[in-house]
Amino acid sequence: MTEFQSIQYRIAEYSPDPSPDEYFEEGYEVLRQCRAEAQAVLIAPYPVEQPEATSSISGDSEKRQLQRIIVDSSARRFQCKKIYLRAVAGVRWLNARNFILQSGKPLQQQAVLLQQASANLHAVGMNPPSLQIVADNSILKELAAVTDTRIYNDFRQTDSEAGYWLGDDPPLATILDWIRSHPA
Repeated sequence: MTEFQSIQYRIAEYSPDPSPDEYFEEGYEVLRQCRAEAQAVLIAPYPVEQPEATSSISGDSEKRQLQRIIVDSSARRFQCKKIYLRAVAGVRWLNARNFILQSGKPLQQQAVLLQQASANLHAVGMNPPSLQIVADNSILKELAAVTDTRIYNDFRQTDSEAGYWLGDDPPLATILDWIRSHPA
């Protein structure tokens, strides 16, 4: 839960204030979309289900309720991490854009570099590029690397390294089913 909260705070911090001319540029759109998605995850209520009256053993009902809570929290954590990684790509785009505009290069050269920065927003890879690499058009493409499998495996690895119990964690397919059945 701490990680979920931390991710929510970080996403909330990404609120650039573009000029009217910049408002619809790709990186700003990504950041606005990420912020709206994060808020939707945060305000979505827990889907309460009525307890079964026919349950002969109250422990079974409690176990099912606990499993629903685990799936719900796992899915929300998953959604926020995916949103966060996309927001980070948007911030890198914004930093690259600002660097290019402040470089003092001729306007035509800036336009080419800005197009490259936008193209790189959809590229593969998550290694943080230096600002000079941006100018050299060597940024690894990021948004395409934000995959469900990658996020799930990252969580499993991080949780395992932290010594957390993984036996009750839902599989990726269950998380994705929950997300599809509970649109924000």
